[in-house]
Amino acid sequence: MKKTVLVTAAVLGFIAIVLGAFGAHGLKELITPEAQNTFETGVRYQMYHAILLLFVGSSSLFSEKTMKILYYLVVVGILFFSGSIYGLATNSLTSFNFKTIGFITPIGGLLFILAWGVLIIKFLKRTLKTD
Repeated sequence: MKKTVLVTAAVLGFIAIVLGAFGAHGLKELITPEAQNTFETGVRYQMYHAILLLFVGSSSLFSEKTMKILYYLVVVGILFFSGSIYGLATNSLTSFNFKTIGFITPIGGLLFILAWGVLIIKFLKRTLKTD
C-alpha cells in the first residue's frame, strides 16, 4: 500500500504542477480572471493533498487499514473537488455543462475534511497511549 500511496502522490503532484502552469499560461487568454482563480484553487487543493499522501505513504505511524482509508478519501476527494473545479472554471470552453455535476465539489471537500479528521483521531489515540 505504501508504494501505491507514494506513486499516486507523486503523480498527483506532477499533474498539479502541469495544470498550474497550464492555468497560468494556457488559459490566461481563454477564461476570465475569476475563472483562473477558481482553477488555481483546484490546483492548490490537489497539491496540498498530494503532499498529505506523501506524508502518509512515507510514515510508519499508520496501519495498512488507516493508510488505505486516507488514500481513498484523498484520491476521491481530489477527483471530486479539484476535478469538478477544473471543469467549472473551464466550463465556457467545453460543450459539456459542468454545472450539472457541480454538486460533487462539496462532496470532495467533505472527503478532505474526513481525511483530516481521521488523522486527528489517529494522532490523538497515539498521543493518549504514550501519556
